[in-house]
Amino acid sequence: MFWSAIGEKDEKVLEWRDGIRHGCNPQNDSNLWPPQTRNQVLEYQKWATPLAKKLLEVLLKGLNVNEIDESLEPLLMGTMAININYYPPCPNPNIAIGFRRHCDMSCITLLLQDDTGGLYVQGTKGDNWIHVNPIKSALAVNIGNSLQIMSNDQYKSIEHCVAVDSSRARISVPLFVNPSPDSIIGPFPQILKDGEKSVYKHILFSDYWDHYFSKRPSGNASLDFAKNLMF
Repeated sequence: MFWSAIGEKDEKVLEWRDGIRHGCNPQNDSNLWPPQTRNQVLEYQKWATPLAKKLLEVLLKGLNVNEIDESLEPLLMGTMAININYYPPCPNPNIAIGFRRHCDMSCITLLLQDDTGGLYVQGTKGDNWIHVNPIKSALAVNIGNSLQIMSNDQYKSIEHCVAVDSSRARISVPLFVNPSPDSIIGPFPQILKDGEKSVYKHILFSDYWDHYFSKRPSGNASLDFAKNLMF
């Protein structure tokens, strides 16, 4: 899927970017990808998949979930998507943004970026933004909303945005590690066994996906869709 400069005319700040999305799923739709990127994306997916699994295993141990077995793998990493984002130089960076503030809906996201910079994450107090300086040959990893739901808020998704530059282009390649569409996401039973109240209900991931993309992503507001109203 291709996109370019998503924005509405009545918005004061417009998004300034182009991109290609590669859906990585068990059905292997790579034959539908552009031939210019197909081999590189497949190779990157092959390299990144075991890394994503290892990172999730480390995170899950903090939730008393000891391993990702065959029953958990579709829930945690049933599908993936790899985007290639291009942020061209912007002549008026004061009235544009590369990507507005949002949280990812994934379990985790692995971000490969060039040395231009421009990624900002919201500080813990919610009133400041911190620039994430690129580190050569390193990946930035952030937790998404799905893992926040499964962890019952023990892990929090991070709100982030991308600024544009007047003289330099920026390229980033996020890999989103998502549940399969037919997965039911909700707090792990290992978390709730000691009487902890469930912040979130159990929902079909495809329903959450539809809700997330039915509105322009803004902060972590989409989490309200999964909230347990009795909490």
